[in-house]
Amino acid sequence: MVKVFHDLVLRPRQKESALIKLCERKLRAPCRHFKILKKSLDARDKSDIKWIYTVECASHPVQREARVFPQVRGAPRVAIAGMGPAGLFCALRLLDYGVRPVLLERGKRVEERAQDMRRFCLTGDFCPSSNIQFGEGGAGAFSDGKLNTQTNSPLNREVLETFVRFGAPEEVAYLGKPHVGSDRLKDVVANMRRAILAGGGTVRYQSVLDDVRLRDGRLAEICVNGAPEPCDALVLAVGHSARDTFEMLLARGFVIEQKEFAAGVRIEHLQSAVGRAQYGAGYAALPAADYRLVSHASERAVFTFCMCPGGVVVPAASEEGGVVTNGMSDYARDGKNANAALVVQVRREDFGSEHPLAGVAFQRKLERAAYLAAGGGFKAPVQLTGDFLCDRESYYFGEVKPTYAPATAFVPLRAVLPPVMVQALKAAIPDMNARLAGFGAYESVLTGVETRTSSPVRIVRDDTLQAVRAQGVYPCGEGCGYAGGITSAAADGLRVAEQIARTLLARE
Repeated sequence: MVKVFHDLVLRPRQKESALIKLCERKLRAPCRHFKILKKSLDARDKSDIKWIYTVECASHPVQREARVFPQVRGAPRVAIAGMGPAGLFCALRLLDYGVRPVLLERGKRVEERAQDMRRFCLTGDFCPSSNIQFGEGGAGAFSDGKLNTQTNSPLNREVLETFVRFGAPEEVAYLGKPHVGSDRLKDVVANMRRAILAGGGTVRYQSVLDDVRLRDGRLAEICVNGAPEPCDALVLAVGHSARDTFEMLLARGFVIEQKEFAAGVRIEHLQSAVGRAQYGAGYAALPAADYRLVSHASERAVFTFCMCPGGVVVPAASEEGGVVTNGMSDYARDGKNANAALVVQVRREDFGSEHPLAGVAFQRKLERAAYLAAGGGFKAPVQLTGDFLCDRESYYFGEVKPTYAPATAFVPLRAVLPPVMVQALKAAIPDMNARLAGFGAYESVLTGVETRTSSPVRIVRDDTLQAVRAQGVYPCGEGCGYAGGITSAAADGLRVAEQIARTLLARE
């Protein structure tokens, strides 16, 4: 009989092999099956920091039955626009059903994309189709690779186990805050591509979906790089920065709604300071410390997002003439600085228009203001936190040096951000500092602007996950407004693939 034991405790320097001995004492028999289901760090009491485990074990070997998928007959023409987590996981599940999808990616392979990003950071040479936002792996391929999610989808565990199957560290399947790291995530994405190709799928790079043609409310054909192609089903996994795609879909009559999001800056501290604040004196023996803070000190909610321990702030622009920031960490999280998005709730009333793409226009306005204020060339505006709070200009860096490349320029952030966002941040930083010592340290660095926290639109779909007024088209993932991170986007990709398979099987 399989047993699950909760709340097993190990101290930071204990080896996990001690868990097996604990299980054997509870089973009163040798442990022939052992699996960690959950592992989380309890650092609430700095004098008694410990790992808490949930484990599955048995006195006999355990084998799981593999799921059997019914096979779709014929050769339906299914296209997936976008190779972020939603598109990749959708493709993998379609292959399970015998459907061989065509993946269309406007950017390049993840290996080439990494080279383009290095060149951009070193020289400012920007490629509109190969950057943080666009290319194989999506925006998440150049982040911390965080796989924690606040959704409770039953698909979440399958997503984590799939990442492990394709090369992510085994602990990703059970850590309370799993992360792959940008360095390892690139290999995982490449392995997924190889599996898709081996299964009979097709991958086409630098292929832009530039038109979706409907007939009587149903998908008729698509255009890729200007050439029409037949298509039975189209998955829109385009990501939240595919602004030209949103414009095209709106022109074609798709129902698109405004969606609220958040925007602000990146804040950087020394990682050692975050470790001391979270763990106390013994921080060096523990994983790189993180944090998640929310403030309601003003009428606008302010929160930290995408916190990257031991990481860097990276240029995340997808258009000329705009500055966008994001955060990135490698698996080791061993960089000198910690950074996080520090963002303010953006409401529809801030958009100044009822137009479905008014949120996109709001993002662009902030990004272009940051670009111009810093002097162009994709330099980012920066200001010391203490100077921001006191309305002083910054002239020097202290212990915390900004990690953003290509370059930064001292700019009062009130010249970039709307007054309502400035006021909210000024109220939130001291409030957060009261809960995380040093968060509002004078020499911590604010870098602007962070605008791509989530999609500013939702492409409306019905109960069959098909776009309203456009049967055969399946809006999917974060860009279309149905996810908020790597794990939830991947889960939505699985969900959409299941629905497509059900539809195709029902037609047989």
